[in-house]
Amino acid sequence: MKKLFALRGATRCENNEDDIVKQVSAMYDDILSLNHIKEADIVSLQFSVTADIDAVNPASALRRSGRAENLAMFAVQEAAARGGLPRAIRCILHCYMDASAAPRHVYRNGAEVLRPDRARNL
Repeated sequence: MKKLFALRGATRCENNEDDIVKQVSAMYDDILSLNHIKEADIVSLQFSVTADIDAVNPASALRRSGRAENLAMFAVQEAAARGGLPRAIRCILHCYMDASAAPRHVYRNGAEVLRPDRARNL
C-alpha cells in the first residue's frame, strides 16, 4: 500500500544558471535516490528561492538538466526574514511511497544549517 509523503530539500548556490542547474539537479537526484522514488510516483514539486537568486527559475533549471520533463512544478520567492540563509533554494516534493517508508530529507551544500536534525552526509 502506498501513502502520500512530502519530502523537503534545500541547497545553496551561486546566482548563475550553471550552478543553479547543478545544485537543483543534485538536490533532486539525492531526494529520489535516498527515498527510492521514481518520477512516476511524484505528484508535484514546489520550490522557493531567496531574493538573491534570480539567474534562472529552479523549475526551469531542473527541466534544462533533462529531469522532471512531465512533472508539475512551481516556484516562489522565499519570505524575507532577518538572519535568513542567503542564496538558498528550498523544495517540497509530494510523492507516493510505501506506507511504511521512512522519509529522508535532503539539506546540502551549506543548507544543512536550516535543519541540522534532518541533514544527512551525502
